[in-house]
Amino acid sequence: MSQEQSKVIIERYINASFQVTKKLNSEILDAFGADITLEQFQIMYSIRAKGTATSTELADEFCVGKSSITAMITRLVDRGLIERTRDLQDRRIVYLSLTDEGTIVFHNAYNQVQSVVSSYLVHFSQEEIDAFIVTFEKLARIVGDGGQEK
Repeated sequence: MSQEQSKVIIERYINASFQVTKKLNSEILDAFGADITLEQFQIMYSIRAKGTATSTELADEFCVGKSSITAMITRLVDRGLIERTRDLQDRRIVYLSLTDEGTIVFHNAYNQVQSVVSSYLVHFSQEEIDAFIVTFEKLARIVGDGGQEK
């Protein structure tokens, strides 16, 4: 691919990515109302997917500093949405998990995300959706591996 072709593709990616991200995130936040922020939803999504997580794992996953993730977690703990549990063998390790209230808030928010995103999926065929998801997951793996495809 020539440098000019690459430049055009990158411009198209930037424009589409910004437009989709800005619009979808705005609609999702509107659907959440005052219940939760997008960052809080992402943290809760990650904890729910793993069952438990540590602050360090979340900081690494979200590419933020430990102090930033600790502040976000503290807000969720203060709201009673997640709880901290110390490891019985190593008290330095603190596991994070969703509380019952956190599970309810998470499921409500997840349903809102489903509703917003599915309203756009109806415009695509199943083949287009499958192809997009496979390609997007491949990009996610490559980005997660620091640009090295495995």
